[in-house]
Amino acid sequence: MAVRAEWTKLRSLPGNGWLLLALVVATVVFSALSVSAVDIARCPAPTECFEDTTRVSLWGVRVAQLAVVVLAVLAVTNEYANGLIATTLAANPRRGTVLAAKAGVVTAAVLVAAVPGVLGSLLVSRIILPGNGFSAANGYPPPSLLDEPTLRAVTGTVLYLGLVALLAIGVGTALRDTAGAMVAVLVLLYSAPVLVQLVGDPKWQHRLEKAAPMTSGLAVQATTALERQPIGPWAGLGVLAIWAGAALLAGALLFRYRDA
Repeated sequence: MAVRAEWTKLRSLPGNGWLLLALVVATVVFSALSVSAVDIARCPAPTECFEDTTRVSLWGVRVAQLAVVVLAVLAVTNEYANGLIATTLAANPRRGTVLAAKAGVVTAAVLVAAVPGVLGSLLVSRIILPGNGFSAANGYPPPSLLDEPTLRAVTGTVLYLGLVALLAIGVGTALRDTAGAMVAVLVLLYSAPVLVQLVGDPKWQHRLEKAAPMTSGLAVQATTALERQPIGPWAGLGVLAIWAGAALLAGALLFRYRDA
């Protein structure tokens, strides 16, 4: 019942459909722009290439995740803004169930939309890369799902967007304010790359990259030179999962023990 109610709320607002469409389009478009900007200039040889073409092919999620944040935060804060939260809790007073249903429905919608966006990015990269010198004839096979690192990067990128949705839901539930929650999530995601540039100590740079939700979570996209990454692919996604879990726990506790 709770899941059905949350699904009805999600699909009844036309803006949510546009946000999911924006997720798909932005992922493909910004990934295509990223791929268009690389060539084999930094590749002395196929075995010594400093361009991770799979990672470049999936770059668009760094922009597309904005749609995920907006969708997930609004799914929570809109109910407080229009007073619908009182009706929701009157129909289902079990707050933990309400939050779990909302998180499940929003995350499922994001994951479903993420799949065509990520696969579309990979397809576009296979079209663009050969024209930039990354052709099979030159020793650079196109990214393929038959390649385990590429499959891991694609799967991990979809999961990354799902975890961002959970992070935003947790923060939105904790803060209950649309603008405040969006700013908080975006700072969490985008501030680390800036701070890394400001910190001079390499050890602290490394620690920031390992602990930050976006830089660690997107480590799952790396398919080459893994030893030079601040954290392993799945371990990095695990760090983002910890951030999302902590946000959801904080949101759940505040949702349960304070007035609606």
